[in-house]
Amino acid sequence: MTDAPRCSRAGCRAPATSRILWRNPALHAPDRRKTWLACDKHLGFLTDFLAARSFPLEVEPLTVQA
Repeated sequence: MTDAPRCSRAGCRAPATSRILWRNPALHAPDRRKTWLACDKHLGFLTDFLAARSFPLEVEPLTVQA
């Protein structure tokens, strides 16, 4: 059995509910995106952090398959 996906915010162990797909255009080609997971509490914090740096991002609901 595996653990449920957890939020990517430092120190947070809450279950993730969203995926944040992002890239740093100075480092990553347009076809390469990184993924962070976010709980409801930290979704805004993590997206604001990336948006403040003008990183392209997309948010999707996290779907976990059993």
